Amino acid sequence: MKALKHIAAVIVAVLTLSSCSVLSGGMANGASSGRNTGSALLALYNIYQAAGGNIDLSNAANVVNIGKILTGAGTLANATSTYMDQFKTGLINGATGLVTNSNVSKVMSGLQTLSSIDPSAFKSAAKTAASNAASSAVNSAVSAANSKTAGVATTLSTLNSIFGALK
Repeated sequence: MKALKHIAAVIVAVLTLSSCSVLSGGMANGASSGRNTGSALLALYNIYQAAGGNIDLSNAANVVNIGKILTGAGTLANATSTYMDQFKTGLINGATGLVTNSNVSKVMSGLQTLSSIDPSAFKSAAKTAASNAASSAVNSAVSAANSKTAGVATTLSTLNSIFGALK
């Protein structure tokens, strides 16, 4: 129980810091944001593949990686063409072989779809898990969040589309 409480607290901290970075313009440039997003995308994709093509929202690592992806995608909402070019380069570097010059446009298209998603549903799920300190809390919190916002469903659907472009 103590370990789960710690994991949930880490998730909440990452999502909080990530959302603050987007709101305050904390990312120095597109390359850095793209690299962080690519790294999270690679980690989530590897777990997705190992799970037989499923995104398990009860897995803390998945929730953290989705938060990082949504944070990076959020920087694309009003991005300049220079920022977008930097982001693409960083995305390719961060995803180490998963995102390439040949599929980066499809991945960017998916990320731009996610640029308007509010990661608060994922943050709420992590907070509930932390306060209840039980693994079933993650599932119930995600179910509750999923029923309250289309953002979770859109995020999962878009990530599945992005992953389809990577196969």
